[in-house]
Amino acid sequence: MRLVVATRNEHKLRELRKLLSGHELVALPPEVALPPESGSTFEENALIKARAAAAATGATAIADDSGIVAAALDGHPGVHSARFAGEAATDEENLAKLLREVPPDGDRRVAYVCVIAYIEPGREERLFDGRCEGTLAAEPRGGGGFGYDPAFVPSEVADGRTMAELDPAEKDAISHRGRAARALAGWLAEERKAAA
Repeated sequence: MRLVVATRNEHKLRELRKLLSGHELVALPPEVALPPESGSTFEENALIKARAAAAATGATAIADDSGIVAAALDGHPGVHSARFAGEAATDEENLAKLLREVPPDGDRRVAYVCVIAYIEPGREERLFDGRCEGTLAAEPRGGGGFGYDPAFVPSEVADGRTMAELDPAEKDAISHRGRAARALAGWLAEERKAAA
């Protein structure tokens, strides 16, 4: 199936292409403007982006909204993860702010959350979510991944490596985006079977 991906984030597009390798994922055309992510939840923001892409292209579209939630910060940065340190902040600046704001001796629990919205024009909208629990490392480690990965230690990794220290297959198996994408892929497979 051909899916337009409503993102300008090359990391996300590359990751989703790998996770949904049975489908043709195409980048959002450059002339299509994405509206501001004005929602207060990951679900709302994913729908805003997917609806805009589907309306502009007339094609089936998906959009992911994801971020990190920190227990010590009452769930923040949440939907503001990509701009936690400001609108034009880099991944490094966002991560540095999170490490400053979560007390070293405080609650270090964090979770990655991802919601993928699926919009097929003329059909019901669908949402697929994934979550990965972990703890915040004291300092960044590892050269892989992006965003908050260098300080995110997944609970399912017994040796204490961060997401940025995992190989891509290990990360995809437990990541929030991997779980949401597999839920979407499973649903698409069922839909295809039902239509056959």
